[in-house]
Amino acid sequence: MAKASVVPVWQRALIILTSTVVAAIVVSCLYWAQKIFIPVALAVFLTFLLAPLVTILQRRGLGRTPSTILVVLLAVVVLGGAGWLVTAEVTSLADDVPTYTRNIKGKIRSLRHMNEGSVMERLDQMLQDITREWESLASRSKGAADEAAGPGGAAPGGAAPGGAAPGGATPDKPAAVVVQAEGSGLLSRVPALLRPLVESFGALALALVLVVFMLLKREDLRNRLIRLVGRGRMTVMTKAVDDAGRRISRFLLMQLIVNVSFGLALSIGLLAIRIPHAFLWGLLAAVLRYIPYLGSWIMAALLVALSLALFPGWLQPILVLGLIAVLEMVTSNVMEPRLFGHSMGISEVGLLVAAAFWAFLWGPVGLVLSSPLTVCLVVLGKYVPHLEFLDVLLGNEQPLAADVSYYQRLLARDQDEAAQLVLTEARTSSLEQVYDGILVPALNYLKRDRARDDVTDADEQFVLRATREIVEDLGERQAAAVEKAAVPVAESPAPAPRKVRLLACPGHDEVDLLAIEMFRQLLNPACWDVEVLSIEMLSAEMVAAAGEKGPAVLCIGAVPPGGLAHTCYLCKRLRVRLPHVKIVVGRWGPTGDQEQNQQLREVGADLVEMNLLETCNHLNAWLPVLTQEGGIPPQKVAG
Repeated sequence: MAKASVVPVWQRALIILTSTVVAAIVVSCLYWAQKIFIPVALAVFLTFLLAPLVTILQRRGLGRTPSTILVVLLAVVVLGGAGWLVTAEVTSLADDVPTYTRNIKGKIRSLRHMNEGSVMERLDQMLQDITREWESLASRSKGAADEAAGPGGAAPGGAAPGGAAPGGATPDKPAAVVVQAEGSGLLSRVPALLRPLVESFGALALALVLVVFMLLKREDLRNRLIRLVGRGRMTVMTKAVDDAGRRISRFLLMQLIVNVSFGLALSIGLLAIRIPHAFLWGLLAAVLRYIPYLGSWIMAALLVALSLALFPGWLQPILVLGLIAVLEMVTSNVMEPRLFGHSMGISEVGLLVAAAFWAFLWGPVGLVLSSPLTVCLVVLGKYVPHLEFLDVLLGNEQPLAADVSYYQRLLARDQDEAAQLVLTEARTSSLEQVYDGILVPALNYLKRDRARDDVTDADEQFVLRATREIVEDLGERQAAAVEKAAVPVAESPAPAPRKVRLLACPGHDEVDLLAIEMFRQLLNPACWDVEVLSIEMLSAEMVAAAGEKGPAVLCIGAVPPGGLAHTCYLCKRLRVRLPHVKIVVGRWGPTGDQEQNQQLREVGADLVEMNLLETCNHLNAWLPVLTQEGGIPPQKVAG
């Protein structure tokens, strides 16, 4: 067996240190150079969003350049119209704010009346009493200080209060000189007011220019990416980049459709409830829905607060909250599953953490772009080997396979969760799949770790005992299911089929014996008479017992890794003693080696299999021949 390569401790520490430094540098660059990276990220987002439209126009016969310019101009018109609408609505909203004061005061008065005589009122009264007592104590302390200062409020020693000079003279202090530029104060503030506006328009213009060139040079950018990360894996990376581009574009386009539909439906509903500036709130809701899981409820809080200020009653706030709840349920459970088709593979926790990360780096813009950026990072993690950690951290796939998770839970002495994992898998899979997919691989891991001295004897015995109990439980469940589904015996039953005697020999230890027990459960007891030899027997005793019992089939169970030499020796001895008996060797588990299997065939094995299902299928295929050659007499059925 090839030994696993062991990375020295100093090398692992160097890798961790280097990764930490690189991550810190990357995060620092993203933060300090956000004025560059935000337009680039926005351009990438718009490129993926608009690329399908450019492709559609090209298929209609329009050239690449006219299609790109037309689509970008359409995007500019939509963004400009949205900006104009927001500006007009915000201006109108600012003019209406003073009219909301009366309703807000009324709501506060109603809440106070509601709390009269309640716990809240008693708490409020207690706080007022404490405040009055504190003010009274402060006033008494001040009076005592004034008396100690003497008549006229002068401090002892002739010093006036506050450090003033005696006789009312003021100490010499330099006068504060304020230099004020001539001219209007409004004009002096113009640069400070215009700077954020100019920076925003500059970033948007840069993003639009980048979108144009990215759409025109899509193939060139793709090829550069393939050359950068696809050395030695050109074919795989080409397919990966094309697939990732299509998936991201489709996801972002569908997300835009869903968010715009949500905002439009919300605007119509708000108009029906008579909420002013309905289209402003619908547009804001469409933007906020890019914030994962929280955007809609942030919008709900804003609209409920607005409706409380607008209307004297409580009906409209309740209607607004119900409207957003219904729209969110319909969107999440009906629209998104139908339009997206499948998930992009991002975990809920990963999406929220990514939203907090991008909001910390880039503020509100990062919060809105967090979902598209996270999708891009997860897709890169799926296809770029060096970025696989992104898929592990942010993806929604199980971080551990079922067999690894089962073995890990047993090493943690958590038998309940391990058993629950197996039972859950058994509800949707056959017994053969459960054994081959979870339990047998776990036994492989146990033998591997025992050979490395990574597990103690107590850990090994716990894993074996827990797995044996689970195997017995699954066997009882299978027997009960077979008995329940059995057809009642007729008055003149057909003669029982001849059973074939099979002798099972564990290769070396308890792991092999447990695998043999799984194998025995998978064989039909109506066709096979299985006898298992003890692991306490020596090889010579097993050979002698096989000669005495005269089975039709011999099965040697030897779970890898290890045990090959002993299995070859036992197989060779059995072949010499029983030359006409079928010998099957089960090297069950994912760590089997074809070269080792060939060695077993050379010493006399008729069949070498690496999983329980294939072993049972081959034996069942031999049944017609073995029953004709002779098995054991059919058992007499009682009654």
